[in-house]
Amino acid sequence: MPSKKIIIVSGASSGFGAMTVRGLADAGHVVYAGMRDITGRNTAAARDASEYAQTHSVELRPIEMDVSRQDSVDAAVDAVIAEHGRIDVVVHNAGHMVLGPLEAFTPEQLASVYDTNAVSTQRLNRAALPHLRGRRDGLVVWVGSSSTRGGTPPYLGPYFAAKAAEDSLAVSYAAELARFGIDTVIIVPGSFTTGTNHFANAGHPAGTEVAEAYEDVYGDLMGQVAEKLAELAPADADPAEVARAIVRVVDTPKGRRPFRVHIDPADDGAETVNRVGDLVRRDFYRRVELEDLLGPALPTD
Repeated sequence: MPSKKIIIVSGASSGFGAMTVRGLADAGHVVYAGMRDITGRNTAAARDASEYAQTHSVELRPIEMDVSRQDSVDAAVDAVIAEHGRIDVVVHNAGHMVLGPLEAFTPEQLASVYDTNAVSTQRLNRAALPHLRGRRDGLVVWVGSSSTRGGTPPYLGPYFAAKAAEDSLAVSYAAELARFGIDTVIIVPGSFTTGTNHFANAGHPAGTEVAEAYEDVYGDLMGQVAEKLAELAPADADPAEVARAIVRVVDTPKGRRPFRVHIDPADDGAETVNRVGDLVRRDFYRRVELEDLLGPALPTD
């Protein structure tokens, strides 16, 4: 039976995040479901999480955490540390999708997408990692996207670019945390056109005139892409597989966890490209005699 871990998950109000916190709690862990505005827009999500905990007799606790604000992230981490004295696992799941021609987004919108999908991870890391480093132990899980390396249909440019930035951060952090005994796993979901609210809650560009100019030439491109993605995915594609993958890596002993896990029902090619990229990374680290950074330092006793 895996040991009980103290886990904090960002963006846990819906989608992969909500599935993940339930799965981790069912596996016997103490799970904090980070979400913003739990007394406002996410009141129902917070209530659902609390009711799930009570009904299933598990330790799942909604906690206020707005990843766009350092003070909110700090307060959430401080609350967990005050109660348990430690955090064992950080799951970076917060994200937001936008749809539309890239030119139609303002620079401010682009920056906002980067903030939610990439910069927010830095806020949580700066709050949580000192505690993991101090114990020379822990796990950081990054929920990325197959779009960073696989097929990239148009009209999702800001989201794809931001997820690519997140992936780059994850790869760099993996090496920089290794000697502290902290493990890294990158979860790579593909497109799930049902079972999540990514597309339904997606943002849209402020430049409506520009978007209309593209619409005149490209027509209902987004509708076409969504239809084809749905056709590529098998009928039984289940987004809960992402949550199950996260539970498995959390419960896998340190030093035996995979660096990446792909869950890609449409098979957009990301797994193939990442396999090559990660092979190049491993080879380079060996060439510069930094092979120990390819995995977390393990206890010597």
